[in-house]
Amino acid sequence: MKMKEITGFIYAVATADTKGIELYYVRDLIANTGVPVKTVDLSTQKLNGDSCADISPDDVAAFHPQGASAVFCGDRGKSIDAMAMAFKIFLSSRDDVAAIIGLGGSGGTALITPAMQALPVGLPKLVVSTMASGDISGYIGASDIAMLYSVTDVAGLNRISRRVLGNAAHQIAGAVLFQSEDHVVDKPALGLTMFGVTTPCIHAISQLLETDYDCLVFHATGSGGRAMEKLVDSGMLSGVLDITTTEVCDLLAGGILACGEDRFDAIARAQLPYVVSCGALDMVNFGHPATIPVKYASRLFYHHNAQITLMRTTPEENVAMAKWIADKLNRCNGEVRFLIPQGGFSALDAPGQPFWSPEADQAFITTLESALLQNDQRKIIYLPYNINDPLFAEAAVAAFRRINTREY
Repeated sequence: MKMKEITGFIYAVATADTKGIELYYVRDLIANTGVPVKTVDLSTQKLNGDSCADISPDDVAAFHPQGASAVFCGDRGKSIDAMAMAFKIFLSSRDDVAAIIGLGGSGGTALITPAMQALPVGLPKLVVSTMASGDISGYIGASDIAMLYSVTDVAGLNRISRRVLGNAAHQIAGAVLFQSEDHVVDKPALGLTMFGVTTPCIHAISQLLETDYDCLVFHATGSGGRAMEKLVDSGMLSGVLDITTTEVCDLLAGGILACGEDRFDAIARAQLPYVVSCGALDMVNFGHPATIPVKYASRLFYHHNAQITLMRTTPEENVAMAKWIADKLNRCNGEVRFLIPQGGFSALDAPGQPFWSPEADQAFITTLESALLQNDQRKIIYLPYNINDPLFAEAAVAAFRRINTREY
């Protein structure tokens, strides 16, 4: 570890009209470490006097496209939404953000995190929040935001909040002060999608490509796909091997690891060399058995672990997925190769395994054949292997190298 040369500020952010004591407590702790700090007040009500923060609510609200009046409108819900937009634009305009720490309850967390999501991956981001003990996916998005549960409400200083806020202040200061040794990577980066049941395939692909590429593997849990596509949009990836598209199953069937409606859109925008397949399209993810919707009671399930139950997709669901994916890929004008593993879509979808269903797989294949508009750039490749067969991985790498003209 080494000390980092500090070239910016830690931005400490809260609604100071209700969290001012905590905000300035954190500010002082950070300042005591020697790291420069700026405070930002995101109060959504007009203050009677001047804000004590370095950056006032008026300063931030002025960045709203409709002006500060859109923020200070008297409607709390609308004000929070408007201030969140203004803060996102404000923060994106700054070139001196070394890190950011936010404090809030439900409203404050909703105010702060959209702006954090827009910051680059790797820039330290920490939120101390009362909301950190529940589903935080909406706050995190596809970013690397860390959330620390406040334990007590963020409502004054006490023996608990001092300790929690102190830990948070020192964590964010430490992230700025110290860093691991930088490893210069001059190889182009590739995005790969993986699930537990496609792990052998992705490991094999990574091993075949790692000499020439920096292989970034994303867990296909909904947020994983969004994170990968965020990097596509940012220009950080030179190609994608989207082997595991299982997030589409959960989107269409109501599973817990769903992608968004914008899945594949970043690929269409970037037109990167793109190899895609149907990894784990044989399953929908639910939680423990008690959480499975009643309408699915008669379906075929596989208990993956105490918290995850997998449901086999039907031929009808495979038809719907093929149409949805084809519609997305038809908008891609870059080089696209869709690889069909005719021996099964996952480790569970193989002869003798619980999800082996040639009928369901064929429903997907037949529908994709008719719905995907094939041309010189957009093609289906049929492979007589299970997706985890080493020969499938070799074929995927060969397909990528053929379409990646930027490689040579």
